[in-house]
Amino acid sequence: MDYAAIFDMDGLLIDSEPFWKEAEKEVFSSVGVQVSEQLADKTATMTTSEVTNFWFSQYPWTGKSLDEVEREVVDKVEALILDHGSELAGVTNLLNLLKEKGFKIGLSTNSPYQLVPVILKKLGIHHYFDAISSADDISNGKPAPDVYLATLRKLDIDAKNCIAFEDSFSGLMAAKNAKLKTIVVPHTEVYDQGKFDISDLKLRSLADFKGKHLKTLLG
Repeated sequence: MDYAAIFDMDGLLIDSEPFWKEAEKEVFSSVGVQVSEQLADKTATMTTSEVTNFWFSQYPWTGKSLDEVEREVVDKVEALILDHGSELAGVTNLLNLLKEKGFKIGLSTNSPYQLVPVILKKLGIHHYFDAISSADDISNGKPAPDVYLATLRKLDIDAKNCIAFEDSFSGLMAAKNAKLKTIVVPHTEVYDQGKFDISDLKLRSLADFKGKHLKTLLG
C-alpha cells in the first residue's frame, strides 16, 4: 500500500514569515497603505493575491496595478530568502525518514509557485518532493482544501493514506477539510491555544517526529 506525506512550506520548512512581513510592509507602504500590525496579522495566512486585494480594499492606490504590486512583494520575499533563508529544525531528518519508509512526499502551499523552487533549492531539499501544488494551481487558498486535494491527485494517493504537516490553524483546517491525518507544529507563542488540539498530533518541532508516530497515525 502506498503512503504519502504532504508538507506546508512557509513557517514549517523555513522561517519565511518575517520575510513576508518585511516585504509587505515595504511594498504596500510605498503605494500609500498604512500597514498596521493588527491588520497585517489578518493577512498572514492569505495567498499573495488575497493579501494584495485586502490592502487595496483598505487603502486603494493609483499608479500601479494590483498584479505589479503583488509581483514586487514576491520578488522582495525571494531576495530575502536567498540572502537569509535557513531550514527549520528537523526538516531534512524527517524527509530522510519518510523516504526510507517508502513514502511519497508532496508540498501544498498558499505561496506562489515562483518561491517554491527558490526555497527548496536554498534548503537543499528539492529532490525529496514528488508533487507540488501552490497558489497558482487553485482558486481558493487555505483553509479551503483545494491545494491539498491538488497534491493528492498528483501523488495518486488516497487521503486516508496521507498525513499533512502544518504550522498554522488555517493550514490545519485545509488538511482536515481534505480528510488527511494531521500533524501540527504551532509557533511557540500560540502553541498552547486549544484550537490546535483538533490535530491528530501536535509537536513543538519537526525534530520531535519519530517513526513511532507513523504507526500511530496510519496503523
